[in-house]
Amino acid sequence: MKLNWKLWLPQRHKNMLVKFAVAVLLVGLAFRLLLVRSTDISSPVETPFPETQKTVAFEPPASLEAEENEEQIPRTEKCDLFAGDWLPNPSGPIYTNKSCPFIEGHQSCMRNGRPDTGYLYWRWNPRGCDLPRFDSARFLEMMRNKSWALIGDSISRNHVQSLLCMLSTVEKPTEVYHDKEYKSRRWHFPTYNLTVSVIFSPFLVKATIFEDYNGVSTSEVQLHLDKLDKQWTNLYQNLDYMIISTGKWFLKSSVYYENNEVVGCHYCPKRKLKELGFDFAYRKALRQVLNFIATSNHKGLILFRTSTPDHFENGEWSSGGTCKRKVPAKEGEVQLKSIHKILHDIELEEFKNVTEKASTNGVNLKLLDVNPLSLLRPDGHPGIYREFHPFARDKNAKVQNDCLHWCLPGPIDSWNDLIMEMVVNS
Repeated sequence: MKLNWKLWLPQRHKNMLVKFAVAVLLVGLAFRLLLVRSTDISSPVETPFPETQKTVAFEPPASLEAEENEEQIPRTEKCDLFAGDWLPNPSGPIYTNKSCPFIEGHQSCMRNGRPDTGYLYWRWNPRGCDLPRFDSARFLEMMRNKSWALIGDSISRNHVQSLLCMLSTVEKPTEVYHDKEYKSRRWHFPTYNLTVSVIFSPFLVKATIFEDYNGVSTSEVQLHLDKLDKQWTNLYQNLDYMIISTGKWFLKSSVYYENNEVVGCHYCPKRKLKELGFDFAYRKALRQVLNFIATSNHKGLILFRTSTPDHFENGEWSSGGTCKRKVPAKEGEVQLKSIHKILHDIELEEFKNVTEKASTNGVNLKLLDVNPLSLLRPDGHPGIYREFHPFARDKNAKVQNDCLHWCLPGPIDSWNDLIMEMVVNS
């Protein structure tokens, strides 16, 4: 059969053109898909149990607002959480004295009539890294079936009130225990089976104290520097998370014991005893406490919180000292008093001495150094508003100033931001 070349050739060219066009379309589509995949960024998924998931570095776009940035997962580069500045926070606290029933009278500054509110609108911002705001719902979810305890003096009690106020924005806990003087207490969050306790142990070592509610002593404290206080050690192994601290109680007039024998004292002029100084006792006691922790094989997380400075000016607690400042201080504007510096230096030294031992024994011990950021908040104390409307009855009344504890809400709420960050990254 003879082929008709005139009919075959055009049809062949036509088929080739169709195949070529299809090939071009397929190549173009593949290139487009490749381009889209190479420019797509997936945000990491947030989990309420971050300890089981690897942390993913995330750099938020510059166009996001500050509020959106705070919701992102923190960057993974290490920074000093305790070196930074107090920045304006227009959103203010997440609770008030009216919304939170856990604030004790002496710290309820708004209820007691403090007229200025500027101290409420600041947040701690570490330099070089992000510190997200405390997330009450996420914290409670992370802490299902766990137990927390804040162990120490009245500052620990001050702090537990702050933590309870923030968590109670999600669920209000029920008090399940208190001692006779309501100094040690425990609360339970039923939905999450979480318990939060405050254990009053101002020295962390065995002590017999002779003083009333207002701090007036009838005799020196009897302090056993080689015996830990069973108020907290008996509960220690059953606690998942702890914040342990002490500090200013060691400045009180005290008689020191070791092996049940008197070895000296601090400020006991009526007794013929060797003056050893509060620093001697503080170092001895902290060494006992931190060595106990470092060798305990405890499997939870323990935060050792440094002591906080007071801001008394023109006197002290018992000599007419006041604190009238209305704004945070900038770095360098206020100096740590020599006594507070001694306490803080001992804390850092003794903590450093046990870090390797704790790591070797698998004990998760971390430093919560709130001293530097607390120093910059002379405006955050109750001052004369320790009492309810102190001058309502008498404009010339003699009023006790409190320049040691913290207003609630107030600067101490930022400690919970730090705790959340340390727990998330633990």
